[in-house]
Amino acid sequence: MERNLQKNGLVNLAVALVIFFAGFGVTVFAGSLAGQAAAVFLGLGVLVAFISWFQMRLEENERLEKLELDELARSRGASLFETKDGGSFPSQNARRQFEKFFVPGFAVLLLLLETGGAWLLWHWTGKTTTAIKPGSVTASLSLFAIFALLLFLIGRFSVTIARLENHRLLRPGASFLLAGAYICALTALGIAGVEAKFPQADFWVARGLCVLLGVMAVENLLTLLLEIYRPRIKGKIARPLYESRVVGIFAQPESLFTTAAQTLDYQFGFKVSETWFFKAAQKNLAALLLVQFAALILSTTVVFVDAGEQAVLEHFGKPMAALGPGAHFKLPWPADKIYRFRTEQIQSFAVGYTPDAQSEAANTVLWTIPHAKEENFLVANRALVTSATASAGTNDTARAQAVGFITVSIPVQFQITNVMNWVYKNSEPDALLKDLATREVIHYLAGVDLNEVLSQGRLQAADALRERIQNSANARSLGAKIIFVGLQDIHPPTASKVAETYENVVGAEQTKLAKILDAEAAAIRTNALADAQAFTVTNVADANRIRQVTSAFARAALFTNQIPAFAAAPSVYPQRLYLKSFAAATRNARKYVLLVTNTQDVIIFDLEDKIRDDLLNLSITNSP
Repeated sequence: MERNLQKNGLVNLAVALVIFFAGFGVTVFAGSLAGQAAAVFLGLGVLVAFISWFQMRLEENERLEKLELDELARSRGASLFETKDGGSFPSQNARRQFEKFFVPGFAVLLLLLETGGAWLLWHWTGKTTTAIKPGSVTASLSLFAIFALLLFLIGRFSVTIARLENHRLLRPGASFLLAGAYICALTALGIAGVEAKFPQADFWVARGLCVLLGVMAVENLLTLLLEIYRPRIKGKIARPLYESRVVGIFAQPESLFTTAAQTLDYQFGFKVSETWFFKAAQKNLAALLLVQFAALILSTTVVFVDAGEQAVLEHFGKPMAALGPGAHFKLPWPADKIYRFRTEQIQSFAVGYTPDAQSEAANTVLWTIPHAKEENFLVANRALVTSATASAGTNDTARAQAVGFITVSIPVQFQITNVMNWVYKNSEPDALLKDLATREVIHYLAGVDLNEVLSQGRLQAADALRERIQNSANARSLGAKIIFVGLQDIHPPTASKVAETYENVVGAEQTKLAKILDAEAAAIRTNALADAQAFTVTNVADANRIRQVTSAFARAALFTNQIPAFAAAPSVYPQRLYLKSFAAATRNARKYVLLVTNTQDVIIFDLEDKIRDDLLNLSITNSP
């Protein structure tokens, strides 16, 4: 019987391997997303079937080794083989080493493969809804149906044998085969759904299989963690770590209680399934499920609306009322349903660009460097329009050159004021409000001046846009209030070096204005200096004139005063004038004084450079 079980394991491995490669080829041929997920699951089944078959071989070799040793012991005497040396049982040691080291390592490998497969498939399937190639639907549908039939027949047979013989090593591979049959059937249904004009059927089947792989990974992780704390009972045969209970339940839903009982018995080390509580729960399962379902339905009759929220109540799809914050009672689901909305929360969206986390984190935003996925808006240039009209008249080419493109980031913030209008007056109100805002922005920017928007007209433009968007929202009865419209990051397009060229033009205009201001400053400075110099020359001339007139008056007054002095001392006054003139004329000349001895005169010399003031400023008082 053991050899037959080993053959069954080998058959399971061969079938799983063949169908894995065949399913992978069909998936590549058809491009089915569900087929890709099914191929990953079948690949895991191949690995599990191979390990279980290999472990069955080790146990079979150990059994044959024991039989051989027992036979030798009976024929030659037990004393020759009574030894406790482990080297006498190589097959047993090999099996123990395999279960001690390789099986846990393989379980960890399965965990990594399941986690990686679920993550990669989830992200890969999120890029497209379906990728089934035209003309391959019939062939792929038929092949997956055949795969499902083959896997079901062989898997069902192996599962039955494993249950009847209670063989723990045949059960993991058999469960994967039977679960693979159901997965191939689901894949075929997904492909048929695409052919039946349900383009997302294959996508949702693939997503469901991704979730199944994720659940298997979580179960494998919990099994590895619980294995550390599992009580070891001598003689108790351990359950293979690579056996998935989730796969077993998925393959045999009717064995849910059996699987749960085996799991509890294995984990706690005693017969939990034979306790009165477990038996009562198994006996009254339908009543327990009914009570839980009734409690769940009754819990939907009470609704609590949080602060800052409003809820819309529907009765069989018909809108009934808007519920404010607080507790409310309604009919059970699905008769009455509610939909919550954050009516006091300020919501926002962007027009003209797609927000980018990296660009928003940057502290500096440059015109010449792209910083988000931006859109270009058509704007006019008043100066070019005027010049084109004056020079070209009705020339369409000249008029076309008078417009340009601009890039602007416009955040719009709004608040829901009428939740009933917001939900029922329009389909997809969020997208509609954004489309209305985009339309008003395009219309407004097409009629304003480029330089005005870039400079002092930004605030007026934001107010005008807010009013326009609000009017459009009111016209469509959106039930929303536009709180704020901002204009930021206004600049020419960064593509084709437009922004760089515009910066050069603006820089040239600023340079021209700076030179004009420098020239005006130089003119003011030159005129001021000329006026100051003319004022100085005029004042100097006036001063010279006054000095000359005053000097003439002084000489005239001196001459008038000299006549009485000369009349009073005709001999002394001329001598004094002579000596005074002589002293003035010879001030800087070297003087030699020649004295004679035969004279009675007394000569007094004053060798000082300057006569002291106390000798000149003597006050002469008249004697009484």
